[in-house]
Amino acid sequence: MDCMKTRDLLHGYLDQELGLASVMAVDRHLASCAACKKIFDQQSALQSAVRRHAAYYTAPAALADRIRAKISRAAADTPAKADKSRWQWLQFGQWFQLGAAVAATAAVTWMAAFQLNGPSQDELIAEQVITGHARSVLTDHLADVATSDQHTVKPWLSSKLDFSPPVTDLTTAGFPLIGGRLDYLDNRPVAALVYRRHQHLINLFVWPDRMSDHTTPMQAISKHGYHLLHWNEAGMTYWVISDLNPAEIQIFAETYAGAK
Repeated sequence: MDCMKTRDLLHGYLDQELGLASVMAVDRHLASCAACKKIFDQQSALQSAVRRHAAYYTAPAALADRIRAKISRAAADTPAKADKSRWQWLQFGQWFQLGAAVAATAAVTWMAAFQLNGPSQDELIAEQVITGHARSVLTDHLADVATSDQHTVKPWLSSKLDFSPPVTDLTTAGFPLIGGRLDYLDNRPVAALVYRRHQHLINLFVWPDRMSDHTTPMQAISKHGYHLLHWNEAGMTYWVISDLNPAEIQIFAETYAGAK
């Protein structure tokens, strides 16, 4: 992939909207092109700054009711038919007013339906987790620091991130630590801890919980042949993914959570 094509895809890459093949192609180009990597870093910093400092506004809760009331009033002002054999046309201004109100109601209804029926935040993150896991396996880029020594992995990750991820070797429980790497999920850099169970690889993604220090129970998701678990604890978010069976994924997650 050349520089022009890569730069055209950077916005989609940052927003994690690209397919796996495009993500891998951009990854390879950024790893070898300092100029494009600099542009990516600048756009990433701008995106993070906007997300941190931009003001967000929501439509008033009563907006839909006001629009519906407007439609009702417009309909009530329509003259009744004087003769059933003849159409009574509304004046152009009335039609325009009614049409605008109907269009506004349709827009509000569509936005509400999208919010209610669109993918949840967990589903969106799950897709990103699957992409990150598959990319690490297919490109054979499992670890930036490849060692089972948790006292090497943790400081390395902490020096690259704005938080210190909990790292522990679970060899005695049958889940040896392979190493760790940097990844990008939920619009921020995250820690990826890599473990092995027999011939199966496990990616554990860790990053600070943006909402609060609340604790949530482990929740399971299965998609595209992968099994995932995620939970929040002590101000951190955890996502585990592997092609292991759900029971072993649960054992791993509980073992890791108990060993931190």
